[in-house]
Amino acid sequence: MSVRSSVGSLSLVIVVIDIFRAVGAKLLQQVVCLRHAESMVEPTIIKLNRKLKIVNYIIMKIGDTVRFLNSIGGGRVTRIDDKKSLVYVEDEDGFEVPALMREVVVIQNVSETTNIPKKDFGSKNEEVQAKPMPVYTEPQPEPEPIVETPEGDTLNAVLAFFPVDIKQLQTTSYECYLVNDSNYFLFYNFVIGAKDARKSVANGRIEPNTQELIARVSKDDLNDWEHLQAQIIAFKEGKAYSRQSVIDAHIRLNTVKFYKLHSFAENEYFDEPSLLVDLIAEKEKQTLAEVSPEEIKKALYTKEEKPRQRPRVVKKEQPEGKNVIEVDLHISQLVDSTAGMNNADMLQLQLDKFHAVLDENRNKKGQKIVFIHGKGEGVLRKEIEKQLKTKYKHYYFQDASFREYGFGATMVTIK
Repeated sequence: MSVRSSVGSLSLVIVVIDIFRAVGAKLLQQVVCLRHAESMVEPTIIKLNRKLKIVNYIIMKIGDTVRFLNSIGGGRVTRIDDKKSLVYVEDEDGFEVPALMREVVVIQNVSETTNIPKKDFGSKNEEVQAKPMPVYTEPQPEPEPIVETPEGDTLNAVLAFFPVDIKQLQTTSYECYLVNDSNYFLFYNFVIGAKDARKSVANGRIEPNTQELIARVSKDDLNDWEHLQAQIIAFKEGKAYSRQSVIDAHIRLNTVKFYKLHSFAENEYFDEPSLLVDLIAEKEKQTLAEVSPEEIKKALYTKEEKPRQRPRVVKKEQPEGKNVIEVDLHISQLVDSTAGMNNADMLQLQLDKFHAVLDENRNKKGQKIVFIHGKGEGVLRKEIEKQLKTKYKHYYFQDASFREYGFGATMVTIK
């Protein structure tokens, strides 16, 4: 029994030894792998450490707080020696310690309460204050030139009333336009209503030779317009002009006319029929009405004084051919029918007529020719102005009389 038990124990020992050998072989293999990995990682760490030292060297400056890498302690940088790659660090005791740049590292300013690096916003704030945001300003359009006409120095102003629906005169409302048919700027104010309930319905400034919508009159307000007061002051900007009387006219509008279709007629100012009120004529009527019978009687019985003889001014008669020639360039005045003609054909026919008239009168110096082209889309007018600026540079041209032609004609003077 003792021999058998000894053999069994020996076998058990052999098995245990084999197990330890297998475990040892695996452990040895893992150690080799770890050493190989360490040998691969170590050069990378050294390179990174060198890069960190280079960056640290580049950004280091006087006043930075640094810490020693190879010893305990640190302090504030007081001097930097670039030639020797040395920095001088003042420790907390006030001693200045020299150290190689690669052996110190800059540490950030950390908050004592949060342990988070503090950020410096001072430079950013200064930069923002130094460079304020630009303010965008919208470009202002250039003012249009003031158009003056030869007869515009005579003051003339008109009110024009248009029915919104001319087929419903019993219920429709009206639009009121002020027409300034003169070379003057006008300050205007229009007042309506009875004596105890007067109110201004329109006031402002209007440019020369223009028209402007100043009021919309409802059916209920029409009776208030029966008593209308017009106040106008005429002036020119930046130039001398003859004095014009201030207009302060009390006009009595006949509101019955607003219900009659024939009261709205065609006129020289608008393409649509309208009811016109001549403010200058109304002012003159009021002036005559204000003359008392005594003044009229005195004027009749007053002996007229014989005027002092003055040299007579004899006007020279205009030579033949110097009267204004009107040429209507509307296509309906040039041909009986436009069948088969496109827009280009009609425009060319109008320009041929324009050239023919100028060639016919080229030797008549001082001759004035009015070409009526209408407003429309302005295509013919632009072509005429183009020809006058290029082919007929020596001729003078301007807009024809606003009172007679509106904005639909051009007057050319042969030079």
